[in-house]
Amino acid sequence: MAVRSQPTARQVRLGIELRKMREAAGLTAREAAERVGTTSAQMSHVEAGRTGVSEERLRGMATHYACLDHALIDELAAMVAERDKGWWEEYRGILAHAALDLAELEHRSRRLRTFQGVYIPGLLQVENYTRALMTYGVPQPSTRQLDALVAFRMRRREVLDSGSPPPYEAVVHEAALRTLVADREVARQQLAFMLEQGERPGVTVRVVPFDAEGFGGAGTPVLYAYGSVPRLDTVHIDVPHGPILLDAESQLARYRVFLDKALAFSLSAEKSQDFIHTIMRQL
Repeated sequence: MAVRSQPTARQVRLGIELRKMREAAGLTAREAAERVGTTSAQMSHVEAGRTGVSEERLRGMATHYACLDHALIDELAAMVAERDKGWWEEYRGILAHAALDLAELEHRSRRLRTFQGVYIPGLLQVENYTRALMTYGVPQPSTRQLDALVAFRMRRREVLDSGSPPPYEAVVHEAALRTLVADREVARQQLAFMLEQGERPGVTVRVVPFDAEGFGGAGTPVLYAYGSVPRLDTVHIDVPHGPILLDAESQLARYRVFLDKALAFSLSAEKSQDFIHTIMRQL
């Protein structure tokens, strides 16, 4: 198969899971290559996501690695068999690869949990809020680029409108609700939209108020995407130099605990709705 110059995060993840499987079997890349009838270089490309692998070869590799996690093997085989191109592919060459990877991550997830301490979560943003937020980019995007960024984020919201949307839980700090990214009218539009979304089945919006004693996690924006099996969970973190994707079990466990803590400090869904209404009246 041809070598990919820029594999997607999902293609890279498939390779990572195959590497983990090989390492769990105690095999070097060369030993594994000999067993499956390929070269060390080709094995390296597969494990880096630069080259695809057939379902037959994937299942053969799992057999050679003595992997007994059949649910994981089946899900990796399903990833190999994917042929549909998601809507985000329309933006390839226009937006950064990381943006496309995030859209695909949300689309493929079985459940989504997020905590945001400064800004409204992307899936809950209205267009005017997003547009104002994107103008803070450095360097500032051109008008054409800004339009693409805004349209892309609005398309991302469609994951919650699909026929079988993933359950979505957003914990948002009061600071994000009160920050006037644009003007007061946009702020009111934004809060009204959050209230509307919070009434939808499967969508939960909860607020951590300023007066929540002992809460020190407001500076860590996190998206936890649950995979089709626990081994395929992914954490997405926004940092100043760009997004980071984490998949090591120790990292996943850490952020599950973090999100559980944030949830424990938040108001109930009902009280959060009342709290957002109060902020709207104050604008």
